Amino acid sequence: MIVAAELYDWLVLVHIVAAMVWVGGGAMLAVQSTRVLRERDPGAVARFVATMGVVGPLVLAPATVLVVGVGVWMVLDSSAWGFDQTWVQFALGLFAGAFLIGVAFQSRAALKADAAATAGDAREALRQLTRWSWGYRAILLLLLVATWDMVMKPGL
Repeated sequence: MIVAAELYDWLVLVHIVAAMVWVGGGAMLAVQSTRVLRERDPGAVARFVATMGVVGPLVLAPATVLVVGVGVWMVLDSSAWGFDQTWVQFALGLFAGAFLIGVAFQSRAALKADAAATAGDAREALRQLTRWSWGYRAILLLLLVATWDMVMKPGL
């Protein structure tokens, strides 16, 4: 049987590992997209866009769900944390911002880049990948601020 403290420790572990995958995976995609954009090679753009279509749904999306889901579970499980605390509200707001950028901007840019690459329109694929790259940098910035928030817990 798992007692609350042990459960909480496991939740923290899963939360941190999922955040590492989300932030680390996103950082690697951002670095790789910068390299591909500098090369301006249509083949490299097409391969990178195809990679995004695998890494996003199979790696980053599950990590995102775990980070948020387990984070909420930790707040519910702990008597020390509550949804009325500034740092928890700030973290949820940062997630909402990252989520909105992803849904409203990133997914469209990725789909358009993939369609352009598939159609052989290298110029449009490059343009859409550039848009995606800037959007993902904004998401990474929000995630870094969220990491600061989780460590420093402002308002406590």
